[in-house]
Amino acid sequence: MQAIEDIFGPAGPLARHLPGFRPRKAQVRMAGAVAAALEARRPLLVEAGTGTGKTFAYLVPALFAGLRVLVSTGTRTLQDQLYSKDVPLVAGAIGIPAKVALLKGRSNYLCTYRLKREMAQGALEGVAVRDPLMARIESWALVTRTGDLADVTGFNENHALWPRITSTRDNCLGTRCSEFTDCHVVAARREAQAADLVIVNHHLLLADLTLKEDGFGDLLGTADAVILDEAHQIPDLATEFFGVQVSSQQMENALAEGRAALLRTGGSLAEIGTAARVVEAAISAVLAAIASRADLESASLAVVSALRDYATTLADTSSEPAVEQVADRAEKLAAALERVALCTDDEGARTNESNGRSFTLGLLPFDISERFRGLVDARPAAWVFTSATLSVASSSKGADFSHFASRLGLTDAEALRIASPFDYEAQVLLYLPAGMPEPTAPGYGDAVMTACVPLLEASGGGAFILFTSHRALAEGAALLRARWDGAALVPILVQGEGPREKLLRDFREHGNAVLLGTASFWEGVDVKGEALRLVVIDKLPFASPDDALTKARIAHLQRRGENAFRDYQLPEAVLALKQGVGRLIRSETDRGMIVIADPRLLSKGYGRTFRASLPEMPVTQDRDEALRFLRKLR
Repeated sequence: MQAIEDIFGPAGPLARHLPGFRPRKAQVRMAGAVAAALEARRPLLVEAGTGTGKTFAYLVPALFAGLRVLVSTGTRTLQDQLYSKDVPLVAGAIGIPAKVALLKGRSNYLCTYRLKREMAQGALEGVAVRDPLMARIESWALVTRTGDLADVTGFNENHALWPRITSTRDNCLGTRCSEFTDCHVVAARREAQAADLVIVNHHLLLADLTLKEDGFGDLLGTADAVILDEAHQIPDLATEFFGVQVSSQQMENALAEGRAALLRTGGSLAEIGTAARVVEAAISAVLAAIASRADLESASLAVVSALRDYATTLADTSSEPAVEQVADRAEKLAAALERVALCTDDEGARTNESNGRSFTLGLLPFDISERFRGLVDARPAAWVFTSATLSVASSSKGADFSHFASRLGLTDAEALRIASPFDYEAQVLLYLPAGMPEPTAPGYGDAVMTACVPLLEASGGGAFILFTSHRALAEGAALLRARWDGAALVPILVQGEGPREKLLRDFREHGNAVLLGTASFWEGVDVKGEALRLVVIDKLPFASPDDALTKARIAHLQRRGENAFRDYQLPEAVLALKQGVGRLIRSETDRGMIVIADPRLLSKGYGRTFRASLPEMPVTQDRDEALRFLRKLR
């Protein structure tokens, strides 16, 4: 392999072939660490500050290594960017031809079996006027090679037709399906298994790790390396995948599909009618128990019993694959719900959500470290976890990765922190408004917006205001609109009042807008240039103490004699704050101000941990200095 320094150097292939490429020491350092991890087949944690160029830093060694590599990203958008832009650019520049595959979750692909069933149902009902979209999909289905529904213009997963012509893990017939040999999901996975570089997302990777689907092949079985970008998301996502979630909608779907499958095979609904009605009554009893805070465990176990009776009754009526599949699904739903109902206090946190018409019951395990580490150790591959936010500052250890590493059982992994190459000392001013009340005080939200308005007027917009709760977001939006009394000179964009991507597009295009958002805008948002010059954070992002999961985790840690604040609440909040602050500076030429309104950053001892975990930058509490800085930016 050509030396990493030469590849990334001023006379190297990247500089020769990629316009605008500039050598960066931080990028070379990360690429060298990734190359060593790939060669040694060992786990590596890399925190790479914004501007490191981490995508190229892991793609170059991955392509040069001659290994079979899986790259997992946080979102399908990042997947598409890697597949369509980044990988072709890097591979072309360094002259390494690679067979690359993009693999999405099964619900992105057309299910031929379910499409044919939908078409047959329409013919059976004698539909006089065919749905134009359905007709278009039928024609497309005859010529598509991939079955990727993203290729159907004007059709997305929110359309009512989408779930009717795609499959889920619950309703897929697998190897028993009559269309299995022509299945687009199977074909996509086979193509992925034959590729040198496979691009997936975290949900798909974790599903493959934890759910093992018969007949669909082991995606990871022959991988030599797994690189996880935006890896800070993995602990929470893995917790969901190792947990259990059961909804009344799943049960009702099983009842409906059981009836449909039985009718298609010539059976009689009378054979399962009583069993189905018992399930429906038990579901209603759970809804009533949630509403009245009654004995939810007993009500849940009654559903378990009813589902098992239904599964047995349905299986006895027919040996047709479609009927057997629904019976199997009902049995699995019963087993999952039983696990939720009977879990112990130390096993995990039970959750329940209901809107009065439906419910979801879940179990989130407190500790997944042994199980996750077991999955890593079961495969002799290199595992590289990278993100801009994996470590918390520690007075004794410097950059401390222990919180992230311990959640995944990776405490012995090599860890590397690479600071952002951006000049925060010259590009940023951190403003901590003086005289702010405690966040728990009445009127705190009003005080935040009172501090914000002069800053917004001085900057002429170009601002994100990031909130830690939806309630604070709604209050902040109402207060800002009231202060400006409809006379705002810049657009006010509020999360929830339009699709996320449209809000971001409008924000970028206008250049002087103010965008108010909560969790989904704290990370994964990249606005370069003058359109974003002010980021306001309303308070330190501690999880709400009223959140059921947070309460349960705290109680669990306290029972084990651990310090829940130090070991869980504080590091989680620090990592979240780093994500929020990271929205501002996205290039060497960006300049702007970060405002953290929460007085605890200075008044509490733990505020030092927050401050030490952020890039070094000048700090002021002087309102006039902050206003002068923003006016200069205009």
